[in-house]
Amino acid sequence: MIPKIIVIILDGVGVGELPDAAFYNDQGSNTLGHISSVIENFNIPNLQKLGIGNIIPMTSVHAIEKPVAHFGKMAEQSKGKDSTTGHWELMGLITEKEFPTYPFGFPKELMDEFLKANMLKGYLGNKPASGTEIIKELGEEHQKTGYPIVYTSADSVFQIAAHEEIISLDRLYKICMVTRNQVCVGEHAVARVIARPFLGISGNYFRTPNRKDFSLKPNGKTLLDILYENNILTIGIGKIEDLYAGMGLKQIIHTRSNLEGIKAIIQESRKIKDGLILANLVDFDQLYGHRNDSAGFARALEEFDSKLTEIIETLRAPDWLFITADHGNDPVTPSTDHSREYVPILAYNKKIEVGKNIGVRRTFADLAKTIGNLFGLNSELEQLSGESFYHLINSEN
Repeated sequence: MIPKIIVIILDGVGVGELPDAAFYNDQGSNTLGHISSVIENFNIPNLQKLGIGNIIPMTSVHAIEKPVAHFGKMAEQSKGKDSTTGHWELMGLITEKEFPTYPFGFPKELMDEFLKANMLKGYLGNKPASGTEIIKELGEEHQKTGYPIVYTSADSVFQIAAHEEIISLDRLYKICMVTRNQVCVGEHAVARVIARPFLGISGNYFRTPNRKDFSLKPNGKTLLDILYENNILTIGIGKIEDLYAGMGLKQIIHTRSNLEGIKAIIQESRKIKDGLILANLVDFDQLYGHRNDSAGFARALEEFDSKLTEIIETLRAPDWLFITADHGNDPVTPSTDHSREYVPILAYNKKIEVGKNIGVRRTFADLAKTIGNLFGLNSELEQLSGESFYHLINSEN
């Protein structure tokens, strides 16, 4: 019997620095641990029941004697700490070469090609910046000139911000598509070109929910491709389509918030009997981690926790729920960028009496191998990296 498997990626919810964190200037990062220590009365009882407090020591989320899920943490082997590399590795593809980043802005030749390819007369910005701050700084000039605002971050991204009444969404998306396919290629093949539309007036600009990511296609097979080839249903919720460039997905559901994503998970899980639901909940990272908003981050985790029982109720006996993350984004450290951290792994099935500690997994890709085994695939998975922990969680063992 092919089960239904739900994988929920809590974007940015890391559980402590990786051994190479200092190489990324992320020493001391611990997203979940720090939130637990600085937020008074932080309470995630359902995740605690699954065993999230058994993964690392936390101030206000303690380990329990009999967790109802298997628990552990996973290390990232891919170079970098981007959402794209994290997601690809979760589905079995390790990125050996780090995507290019631009701490001093994009080179002149790249920007000249950007103007030429998109038939633009000019641009504003071209520097690393906070998305909310750069529209405050350059929004009025953008409205006067009509030039798009270009900026980047510590991640491998080429971001283009535009007021929806100055550059239409269709035009902005077209600019991003051209930039993805004709400009950010070769040595400048960034992980993502991102449309960042906004509205408002000077002094009161705000980003709209119409963000769109234009990602590189994975440079090898992922578990999604293998499931697709074996006629196993694959559903991507949230920004999953963007991060895998749509590859290996039979059904795509875009959402604009954690709550919309959770609602979609529940609805789809009630509909289907088998297949993979892969969902990204982005608010932790996008709204709170990048803005060093520890209180907001904690509220978002508590909100997710409050819906967890409803998600679990959609599972049948053979079904599995996996909860993990793609990287860290510690809101307590001075940095507003992603942090190089371990990610949690919780594996829940209704047959589990007492969850096991599955230890520290060498790579995120162990999850892909394990899911493939749960779907009854074996030799097909040789193309993927990682080592399955199926033998540790299989209730028949």
